[in-house]
Amino acid sequence: MGKTVRMTVAQATINFLGAQHSESDGIEQKLFAGCFGIFGHGNVAGIGQALLQAELEQPELLPYVLGRNEQAMVHSAVAYARMKERRQTWVVSTSVGPGATNMLTGAALATINRLPVLLLPADTFADRSASPLLQELEQPYAGDLTVNDAFRPLSAYFDRVWRPEQLAPALMSAMRVLTDPAATGAVTVCFPQDVQVQAYDWPVELFERRVWHIARPLPETRVLAQAAEVIRNAKRPLVVAGGGVHYSGATDALAAFCEATGIPVGQTQAGKGTLVFDHPQCLGAIGSTGTTASNAIAAEADLVIGIGTRYSDFTTASRTAFQGPDVTFVNINVAGLDAVKQAGLSVVADAREALTALTGLLEGHRVEQAYVERYTALDAEWESTVTSVFAQPETDEGLLSQNAVIGAVNELSDPRDVVVCAAGSMPGDLHKLWRTRDPKGYHVEYGYSCMGYEVAGGLGVAMACPDRDVFVMVGDGSYLMMATELATVVQEHVKLITVLVQNHGYASIGALSESLGSQRFGTRYRARGAQSHRLDGDFLPVDLAANAASFGLEVIKARTMAELADAIKVAKAGSEPVVIYVETDPFIDAPSSESWWDVPVSATSTLESTQQARTTYDEHKARQRLFLTPPRVP
Repeated sequence: MGKTVRMTVAQATINFLGAQHSESDGIEQKLFAGCFGIFGHGNVAGIGQALLQAELEQPELLPYVLGRNEQAMVHSAVAYARMKERRQTWVVSTSVGPGATNMLTGAALATINRLPVLLLPADTFADRSASPLLQELEQPYAGDLTVNDAFRPLSAYFDRVWRPEQLAPALMSAMRVLTDPAATGAVTVCFPQDVQVQAYDWPVELFERRVWHIARPLPETRVLAQAAEVIRNAKRPLVVAGGGVHYSGATDALAAFCEATGIPVGQTQAGKGTLVFDHPQCLGAIGSTGTTASNAIAAEADLVIGIGTRYSDFTTASRTAFQGPDVTFVNINVAGLDAVKQAGLSVVADAREALTALTGLLEGHRVEQAYVERYTALDAEWESTVTSVFAQPETDEGLLSQNAVIGAVNELSDPRDVVVCAAGSMPGDLHKLWRTRDPKGYHVEYGYSCMGYEVAGGLGVAMACPDRDVFVMVGDGSYLMMATELATVVQEHVKLITVLVQNHGYASIGALSESLGSQRFGTRYRARGAQSHRLDGDFLPVDLAANAASFGLEVIKARTMAELADAIKVAKAGSEPVVIYVETDPFIDAPSSESWWDVPVSATSTLESTQQARTTYDEHKARQRLFLTPPRVP
């Protein structure tokens, strides 16, 4: 038998994780930047002890950061991984029970967005010597079931280490999935409390430096040739660029492809920034929250080239965006699951490699000049609209519009600064309005659209890119869901500029409710009326600025545009985290995308508002298409 070293399961886990590296294009980095954690009785004596020992003996092995909320820790890790183009991420350790299940939302977000994060929730006793334990779920039909089994459908890989001998294969499988661009997501490895502290003689080879190659799958030559021919024969082609363009580092390849062929680009939420906003072929956002330019071209397209997109309902405007009578699709994606969507010609490949090869195959081909002139004119018209809404004055009540707030941050931030958002009305407004000037300058989580992601995600972005200023745009609704990581921001000395927009309720769902005939019911933050017994009283006397200040942050209140501009300048000039608090008018909408999103309306109602909304819904529903015809290869 070879040389061994005696450690606990938890100590072996930490030593193994600290020795893992990823490699892409010959560039290596540690796979794990560190470990976020909150300790409880399930992990304090196991993983917690191992992290303490590592911090004292090998400080750079796996640095530990104390979080405030388990879900938020996953958000921070995911945001970090996205900014690192999935080459590096974090470990997240929690206790058993609610500490573990608090991570479920974060796990779903990571897997839906195809972003790697390693979750290590504690579990109940493997030997069952003291069952039932505090926080243990008992079911009469299964003796081996724990609350952590809820992670199974949310994880890209799931395992549970019942015995020390299972640790090595479990960790190896976890690393395989984390570094697989087609299969990555949340990886969950559960650790029973008693197993964590068990000693075992481990082969020393387990802890040697290990490098995991992140593959760039090459396109099949024949399929790529077919794709090139389909593109050559299209009159009105349109690229839909998704997050996969970013993750493969394909932004330069996309620019070269579009400049050579003249094919315009619409961008998904994850794909925004794949071309900078003023690139000649960039039409900006596409779909339900898209620009009128992008959506007009989408409606006329005879070929859609999806690159690194999973075609969510917001991207396709619930399958109403592409109305060309003979429209077909070519899909370039590292994941076969996404490449086959919309009956497209499936090019399963790395985006950069496929785009580079396609550009060569299409040498000399360019769309007609009349098409270029049309989409250029449409884009200029949209940009004029954006300029006008950015300049909206204060209302008669002295309030700014959300459009004007976005415009001020956009115009006063540096090109390399990053805007972070996730849920509410802000992501849709940012998608269509924000003028992205750097590929990494836009970070909106919209795969799961999770309220509460903003501050935690901003922390992860700032930790991943300390040389950039990070602006978190968050409404009062999301702020109240989860602002606790502001304490972690202070703890870790991270500069984060949080723009807290107060509009006294759920602005996005309020507007959606109104459009669906539900009269903004249950969406306003109001006191219950003494006479009506409804939520229609005065604004709640909640002081969010004071709440933010309680974390030890500087808070600047801004009411006018001049005050907001001054606040942004002060925040940028400093080195400490700042919260900028501004009240806005929730009834001033962003310019319409002239698109649709399928949210069903009640088929019967005594309310006239609902009846009218149902009529409009049926009209839109009739335009939905199910794409089943593959492109014809000449």
